[in-house]
Amino acid sequence: MNDRTCIVTRKTAETDDLIRFVVGPDSAVVPDLKRSLPGRGCWVSADRATVDKASAKGHFARAFKKQVIVPPELGAMVEGLFVRSALGALGLARKAGAVALGAAKVDSVVRSGKAALVLHAFEASEDGVRKITQARRATAHLGGPAIPAYKLFAEADLGLALGGTNVIHAAVLASDAGKAAVKRMVALDRYRGGSPDDLAMIAAVAGDDDAAEDME
Repeated sequence: MNDRTCIVTRKTAETDDLIRFVVGPDSAVVPDLKRSLPGRGCWVSADRATVDKASAKGHFARAFKKQVIVPPELGAMVEGLFVRSALGALGLARKAGAVALGAAKVDSVVRSGKAALVLHAFEASEDGVRKITQARRATAHLGGPAIPAYKLFAEADLGLALGGTNVIHAAVLASDAGKAAVKRMVALDRYRGGSPDDLAMIAAVAGDDDAAEDME
């Protein structure tokens, strides 16, 4: 019942996989991430490439059946909204006790299976990321959850959202308080094109399982 059709791909999808746009009083196209603005809306797949195509190829004018003003940096504007939404949700999760900070604590909650998502700052060292990746792989290999990991923010942005300094590694816990933050991190990552890290981890875990079976 909640499915909508993307004006670019013409594919039907759930509203969570799309972005709603409306036309403001000044005839400008406005992103409506919360799907709460009044007026007739149109829908675009929730990724930067499709939003950029809709902007460049006249899809909004055809969808609204009138001349509209498309901001020249609409794709970047939408990304900024996703970033602010994700960081805001992360801050709320932190206040609710649903975020672990620091490499040691992140490693611990990952191995316990309590983490729903791992965040590495852009500045994170390869060695730090590698150690936590090993913990994620070990957890999945032992039958625990396959915990995704993302590089979405700079250290300064993470520190501002989480009320700390030098925030390089963080984990959102798999609790009710962490669900909203996880949802927004995944949406931001999807908008930017997705992370190959998780596919590589899942493939590595599968490879380990196959190797173990061959040895039996």
